[in-house]
Amino acid sequence: MTEPRIYTVSELSGGIKHLLESTFRELWVEGEISGLKVSSLGHTYFELKDANSNISGVMFRGFAANLKFDLANGLLARVRGNITTYDKQSKYQLMAKEIQPAGIGPLQLAFEQLKKKLAAEGLFDQERKRPIPALPQKIAVVTSPTGAAIRDILSILKRRYANMHIIIAPVKVQGAGSKEEIAQAIKDLNEGFPDIDVMLVGRGGGSMEDLWAFNEEIVARAIAGSKIPVISCVGHETDFTIADFVADLRAPTPSAAAELVVKSKVELAANIAGLEKRLLQSLRIYYENLQGKFFRLVSSRPMANPLVLLERPVRRLDDAVEGMFAASADRLRRAGEELNLQSEKLKALSPLFPLKKGYAIVKDAKGLAVKTAAALAPGDRLSLQFAQGKAEAEVLGGGAADRPRAPKKGADGGPQQETLW
Repeated sequence: MTEPRIYTVSELSGGIKHLLESTFRELWVEGEISGLKVSSLGHTYFELKDANSNISGVMFRGFAANLKFDLANGLLARVRGNITTYDKQSKYQLMAKEIQPAGIGPLQLAFEQLKKKLAAEGLFDQERKRPIPALPQKIAVVTSPTGAAIRDILSILKRRYANMHIIIAPVKVQGAGSKEEIAQAIKDLNEGFPDIDVMLVGRGGGSMEDLWAFNEEIVARAIAGSKIPVISCVGHETDFTIADFVADLRAPTPSAAAELVVKSKVELAANIAGLEKRLLQSLRIYYENLQGKFFRLVSSRPMANPLVLLERPVRRLDDAVEGMFAASADRLRRAGEELNLQSEKLKALSPLFPLKKGYAIVKDAKGLAVKTAAALAPGDRLSLQFAQGKAEAEVLGGGAADRPRAPKKGADGGPQQETLW
């Protein structure tokens, strides 16, 4: 009986590893990315799953650097790689060398991701875009010094404005290092030539891959950070790049950018002639209006007889004076009536008023008014005040000495009559 072979753990793990790697050496696997994690060393770990299963995956830093887009959880992707095992955990995994989004190209996905990111930051907002100067004196061009774009730009600028001051910043416009050169050139122009009026950034046409440097985030942020207004002019009319969205103005081609930035002498002359015509028309209308006002003023009634200007003020003055006198007379009349009324009241309170009714004021020898009969004695001399005139009298009886006494007899033996005055 043959003895069974006994494997060590390492032998078994090594056999499984060899079997998997030789059987699934190079393959594509499609699934949804989840559990995405990037280590501090730059390695990317993830799970690739479908409705029923999942497999662990890893993409080491060297391969991950070649990705044109950002991996994200939920992304349906196609992964190229091979199956291997991790001996210490007896775990197999997919070692990825290339990842492509399923249903959309990697460059297009990268374009959409960066566009969404920068739009959320406000880099595409119209409010932050600056106007392009109408008559720039100094222009900078960031492009390849050997491409067709620079030749077209210089030709148009020379034809339109031969004395234009042009600064060329030569850069690579595709391939490795192109995005860094473009971004650095934009920064250098801002720092070294702050008097530049406008900057053209672009290149001629090509495939999406050829134009990709202008879809890089580093270039987009350099354009957004430029203090000099930027016109992007990349590719053909149908080509759109991230640079177009960030720039202050997009030109469909480099030639169109040159035409936009510098008006031709013929256009400038036509614009000046148009402005001159409008100015003359405005002056003529203003003069005609002013002339009409002058003639109306000269032919007006006040100019023929200036005294008419005083008619209304004099009438208002007369009315005011009459009103003042009327008000004063009315106040005097009311005051006189009030004075008479108070005078009558005062007269009614006077002690002399009853004298008119037949009464008299009785005063003693000292001139004091006698108020009661008890204050008198027979023989007292009195003075009587009437409404008209005075009289003297003597008290015959009454008062404190009001006692009966015999009347004096007359010569005829009868009672003697005595008058008071």
